[in-house]
Amino acid sequence: MIKKYKKYQSKKDPSYKTGNKRPAKKKQFGQHFLRKQSVVDHMIEKVKVTPKTTVMEIGCGDGFLTKSILLQTNCKKLIVFEIDEQWANVVKSEIKDPRLQINIENILDVDLQTLQKNTPLVLLANLPYQITFPIMFLLQKNKKLFSEGVVMIQEEVAQKLVAKKGRPYSAASLFLQYHFDFELLEKVGPENFTPPPKVNSRLLYFKPKLDVPKIKNEEEFWKFLKLCFKFPRRTLQNNLKTTHYDLNETAPEILKLRAQQVSFEQFLELWNKLLN
Repeated sequence: MIKKYKKYQSKKDPSYKTGNKRPAKKKQFGQHFLRKQSVVDHMIEKVKVTPKTTVMEIGCGDGFLTKSILLQTNCKKLIVFEIDEQWANVVKSEIKDPRLQINIENILDVDLQTLQKNTPLVLLANLPYQITFPIMFLLQKNKKLFSEGVVMIQEEVAQKLVAKKGRPYSAASLFLQYHFDFELLEKVGPENFTPPPKVNSRLLYFKPKLDVPKIKNEEEFWKFLKLCFKFPRRTLQNNLKTTHYDLNETAPEILKLRAQQVSFEQFLELWNKLLN
């Protein structure tokens, strides 16, 4: 096993221990391991975990959050998805708790419906920043499996997820806000990770919305929104003028606006007029 890990070892790596060599953190997996216990405590305190609760973690890394979940909660089970077999094996060897189930899989390849018998799930995770949006879309597709969760994500992405207007606001913001309630929690600086990322991070609380307002031709509505945001600096008029939508009956005031100035309610009103 030591020979297998040899090419990843470095005494400069904080995870290196004399006589107990550990795998290096891998950039391709976005591995920045959290090192501030108060942040982990905040994540755990924000959610409700009972003896009937199954907690899910994406990317256990070296088990910093994993250990706290098992020590601080009376959860029924902790299901972890970790893409890095080396670090998964480290955590398996160090944590001997029958509640822990580690799956060596890329979360984006997982059929979460296989976890149906463990619902409702609570998600606690320090997400790989480069795949935050794909993970959020995966959660949206399976939102009925989750009761709530707290994730650590890049600050810039967190602002996009909660934006109601302005530059961070996008079609993706609207889509995910339609399916989830979000709450920004504490901001976490790079110095609280090893290795430190080049950006600030943020804890984000989410709760799935299971009773959402109905949208006529919903699939087409989201495609329409993407067209509205296609060129953010252009007005709705300019973004939509080459489409098949008839804008003749639409109030010119709203067509003069950029998508980033238009609320979800205004988009919905515009959509309903276009369908008539």
